[in-house]
Amino acid sequence: METAPRTARIERQTSESKVLVEVDLDGSGRHDVSTGVGFYDHMLISFARHALVDLTVQTSGDTHIDAHHTVEDTAIVLGQALREALGDKAGVRRFGDATVPLDEALVQAVVDVSGRPYCVHTGEPEGQQYVLLGGGDQATPYLGSLTRHVFETIAFHAHIALHVRVLAGREPHHIVETQFKAFARAFRDAVAIDPRETGVPSTKGSL
Repeated sequence: METAPRTARIERQTSESKVLVEVDLDGSGRHDVSTGVGFYDHMLISFARHALVDLTVQTSGDTHIDAHHTVEDTAIVLGQALREALGDKAGVRRFGDATVPLDEALVQAVVDVSGRPYCVHTGEPEGQQYVLLGGGDQATPYLGSLTRHVFETIAFHAHIALHVRVLAGREPHHIVETQFKAFARAFRDAVAIDPRETGVPSTKGSL
């Protein structure tokens, strides 16, 4: 079945940040990402590449304070863009499930583009939330506790149910990156067009 372009462009500006996000759910993983938080850029690029979503993110925020507002506000707008691009969700598979390794790390992510926001995030080793990733003389570090917050924020604003389970992991970078890759692959499957699905995959008739 033919579908309309599944794209969105959303801008949001507050006293703490200015964010532009563009997405194309039927892309090839092309990306143009700049948030001022280098490690977060790396994670968003990984999401785009493994979800096969074309993604533009341009964020300027108060990183002289810390990364929190910039990371959170980008996740808000990304979630809103994903929701808008999904449209009425006609023809999608709806559910996606991926288990992804990265060396010693292993993460399962499950997505339901249900229209009902929910996030369950479990399994990170104790202390992961306090780890600073990235940074340096000219860069703003990413605090480990932001990972759960990003997924909660995306799920809420995209109106999806998302479960992320860290099954194994030791290296903090791997633990975060594997979560973004697993989410990407699960999301990719959930939003894929099912040629056998002629409407919205729900007994209610809407998602």
